[in-house]
Amino acid sequence: MHTYTNAELAGIFQTIADLLEIKGENIYKILAYRRAAESLNNLAENVNDVAQRGELQAIPGVGKAIADKISELIDTGRLQFLDNLSEEVPLSLVELLRVPDLGPKKAALFWKKAGITSLPELEEAARRGKLRELPGVGEKSEARILAGIEALAHRTTRIPLGRAYPLGKQLVEWLRSQPGIASAELAGSLRRMRETIGDIDLVAATENPQRIMAAFIEHPLVEKVYAQGVTKTSVELRGGIPAQLWLHPPAEFGTALQYATGSKEHSVRLREIAQDQGFSLSDRSLLFPDGKEVFLGTEAEVYAAVGLPWIPPEIREDRGEIQAAKKGQLPDLVEPGDILAELHTHSTWSDGQASIREMAVAARERGYKVLAITDHSASLGIAGGMTAEDLRRRKVEIDQVQAEMGDTLQLLQGAEVEILADGRLDYPDDVLAGLDIVIASLHTGLRQGREAATRRVVSAIQNPHVDILGHPTGRLIPEREGADLDMEAVFSAARQSGTALELNANPARLDLSDVYARRAKELGIPLSVNTDAHAPDQYSLLFYGVATARRAWLEPQDILNCWEPGQLRAWLRARGEKRA
Repeated sequence: MHTYTNAELAGIFQTIADLLEIKGENIYKILAYRRAAESLNNLAENVNDVAQRGELQAIPGVGKAIADKISELIDTGRLQFLDNLSEEVPLSLVELLRVPDLGPKKAALFWKKAGITSLPELEEAARRGKLRELPGVGEKSEARILAGIEALAHRTTRIPLGRAYPLGKQLVEWLRSQPGIASAELAGSLRRMRETIGDIDLVAATENPQRIMAAFIEHPLVEKVYAQGVTKTSVELRGGIPAQLWLHPPAEFGTALQYATGSKEHSVRLREIAQDQGFSLSDRSLLFPDGKEVFLGTEAEVYAAVGLPWIPPEIREDRGEIQAAKKGQLPDLVEPGDILAELHTHSTWSDGQASIREMAVAARERGYKVLAITDHSASLGIAGGMTAEDLRRRKVEIDQVQAEMGDTLQLLQGAEVEILADGRLDYPDDVLAGLDIVIASLHTGLRQGREAATRRVVSAIQNPHVDILGHPTGRLIPEREGADLDMEAVFSAARQSGTALELNANPARLDLSDVYARRAKELGIPLSVNTDAHAPDQYSLLFYGVATARRAWLEPQDILNCWEPGQLRAWLRARGEKRA
């Protein structure tokens, strides 16, 4: 029996999809593996538990063939299908796909026409000017490939939030289940919900640290132990993720948790305030000049000791939160329960994995009042984009589901419309006018120059039919940088047109970033926090979007999805009247 993380299994199926595409396999077979990988990445529950219950086929996008492969991996630690496939297509070719804008077709070309099967071979060929001799590859393409290879060397080794958080949560839940543990929490950048983290920090309170540390290093997720002590142990988890556990007596838990959460800059400010008041603040206690030591078991007590209200971890970045706390002006940060609408989803009419009815039932069960079905437009062929005729046929189905939902959930007929290379939209204005909500997004041509890319996005924002700019930069964390946009120009256009900007909750995107989302708030631009769900279980990704919104200091009134349905409908209706 072998234990895999969801991310590890997703990576295996993503590799299979890449190898199949390089091989030139049927596109539907490739998409089946990509959808399975996406579902596994976004699965809230540990896949091993699902397998033990015999419910793998209940995972969206996982049919019998893929379920059998997951079972084979868990049972044997190997997959014969992948072994056979890697004999046909060199496994090292997948490494080439890490180069920005180098897709499977180019990788296949380099392999079949030039015998290139690894990144070092690709770099050598590019430096010697050999790539430009291949069909469809010119000097500019060769130069971009070289630049992409060089960029890889500087790419962050930080871990995406969506990969780290489920592991951290699993370890915290394990700690809380251990006898003798009074409290346990995530700490560090993971507790602050940064989009990438360096390691997983854990803090727990116990009077029996030796036993807990001994049990921790034996945890199934722990692969290596770097250092073990009574107070702190550092390890490497499966997948190469570093983690560290701090143990303190319960009386010291408040100061220990605050210290370990950071950020460093935020904590320095707190310690300066403490010093101004005549005592020092450490991870252990408050220490007064006369030697008196005061232990604080909760963070609220730590902040109260320096005369401040408790500050939410997501905004502890020394970006004005200390000053706001002193003035009693901390924001009333958005909570997941404030979200009443999901305005960006996909169904089987494009690349979604569930019917409109299935998406609607799941949305209603989450307590949503409004659901927009926004399948892809026609030009995004790989996503099964819809023609104008498809939109008309889909409306019939939406109306049928709406009749079933009654007043419990309002469905919006929408589309995620591709922004073409010249800034035009993928549907003509008369088609866009017939939709309840329009999201305009970039998926291709992300390597355009700054001026051209900005002009393209601004043109879309200025189109009177566009309500929301979806995942504005188009980035994928950590694989793909977003478009190089002049964000101030984008903000200016959105402010003038009243177009909302999306904060895409998928942890592979989190686009807008927290910094840009806060800037949008400052300018009075409405924001929309959406999951971009392609299956009902992906609604749970809202957690990451709300966390990023909290880092951006967003309050419910800043976010379209938090508005009461009547207010949201009025906003959409007013935009419709403007373009009529």
